[in-house]
Parts: sequence; structure tokens; C-alpha cells
Amino acid sequence: MVDAVRSDEIKQAINGLKKTLASGGSAGNTIYGLGVMGVHSSFIGKVGRDEFGNFYEKDMVDAGLTPVLMRSFQSPTGTAVALVTPDSERTFATHLGAATELSADDLDVTHFKGYNILYIEGYLIYNLPLVERAFQIAKENSMCIALDLASFNVVNEMLPAFDRIVSEYVDIVFANEEEARAFTGLGPVDALNEISKKCKIAVVKTGPDGSWIKRGNEVIKVDALKVKAVDTTGAGDLYAAGFLYGFSHGFSLDKCGLFGSILAGKVIEVIGARMPEEKWAEAKKMIQEVASE
Repeated sequence: MVDAVRSDEIKQAINGLKKTLASGGSAGNTIYGLGVMGVHSSFIGKVGRDEFGNFYEKDMVDAGLTPVLMRSFQSPTGTAVALVTPDSERTFATHLGAATELSADDLDVTHFKGYNILYIEGYLIYNLPLVERAFQIAKENSMCIALDLASFNVVNEMLPAFDRIVSEYVDIVFANEEEARAFTGLGPVDALNEISKKCKIAVVKTGPDGSWIKRGNEVIKVDALKVKAVDTTGAGDLYAAGFLYGFSHGFSLDKCGLFGSILAGKVIEVIGARMPEEKWAEAKKMIQEVASE
């Protein structure tokens, strides 16, 4: 995390480096993926009254989404400068800006009407009233609630809150290996079993080793797509998009996991969390093949 001054300094310092501009945010990436896959979806967030905010809204609309974007009067649109090294690892300089101003009072029941699933990223845990208000509205509207734990250090810092909201509200939990360990203190498979006691479906992603899914007594191991990784940004977000695409269409859990692996595998073949059209075409073709098996 950086403040506005440091964010501007970094943006000045990278002038001259190769760069791309794309909309982001963990949940934003997931919902964008669902929109491209043709799932009726919306995104609730807050942006500034600036060019980045306009860019974000247009990007959502172009993906077929119905964005509900409040506009801040005092803060700029949040930005994350993702610096990618030649070995495909990345580090972020994130200034959340207007995104931090979204509050429980901004949520309206009409924003949730016509949708069956609420998907929330774990970074929002710092604003617990906002998260709980969203969950309460979702439950009142008989929605399925999915949560991505988002970051192992966030889980470490906010463990009691995570433990409570998962047990009280959440139906589907997505976690990578480190997040699962932070949440339970256990390795992937044992963590899967522990998380599944608190929700209906537990998903633990293990990078190139694939993922594990558990619902009740049903346990599934899903292989990762074999690809050449260029940039791992967005892999977890797009895995969730693929999984929720399958889940929303009533596919079996193993196919939901395979759809997740396909989108995650395809996005790490490119820089950034947004795939070009040809990658989406490849991913959709693979998903269609798996769906018809």
C-alpha cells in the first residue's frame, strides 16, 4: 500500500518503461471474466471523477456488465501499479483512493435484485460493516455467497473476523495455499477439510499443482493447465470466474474446477489480469469442449 504522493512518484518513475493500462481489482477481474463469459453480472464499487474512473466504467460496460459505480467528490480512482520482473513475478504499489470510501450506507437492496450469487474479495474485511451489510442483503434475497480470502497477510491480520463471517454467512470459500494455511494453520488438503466444515464448498488453489475442491464428503483434485507462465497476475481471480461460470450453469464441481484452471492458465500466458480477444477465444473453445464431455 502507498499513499497518493508515493503513487504519483512511482508513476513518474516508470515513464519510459513498457506499460499497459487495464481495469483491475480482485473482484473486478473476476466479475469482468464472468461478463466476457456471458454471465449476467454486475459490479459494485467506487471510483473518482476522473479519466481512470471513466475508463473503468467503460471497460465494465464493454464486457457486458451492469456497473454500479459511485463517484467520489474528493478522492481519485484507486490504482495498482504492477511491476513485473523477467521471471514473471510481480510486486504492487497500490493506492486504493476512492475505493476505500464505499460504505455500508451506499448499498441498496435494488443493487442485488436479479442476481443469484454475491462474490466478495477478502480485502474488504477491513470494512466489516460494509461486508456484513452486503452479506445480510444477499441472505435476505436467498443468494449464494462466495468469498475469496485475497491475501495471506490480510487473513493473518484479520483471522477472527474471517473465521466468524465464513461460519455465519459464506457458502463458497476460495483460498490459495498460503491463504488456506493462514486461515487454518494447515497444509492444502488438511486446510481444505477444515475450511469445508465452515461452508458448503471449499476451494484451495495450489498454483502449478492445480486445485482441490470439497463439498460435504465429495473431494476433487483438479489439474492445472500446462502453460508457459509470463505473469501470474489475475490467476486466482480468473480461476474464480471460471469456477463461478460453471457453478452458475449447474455444472459438476470437477468441471467448475476445470473451467477455473482453463481461465487461470490462459491469463498467466499474458501480461496483466485482462486477456486479449484471441486468448479469450482459446479459453472459450476449451471450456466448450470440457462442457460437452
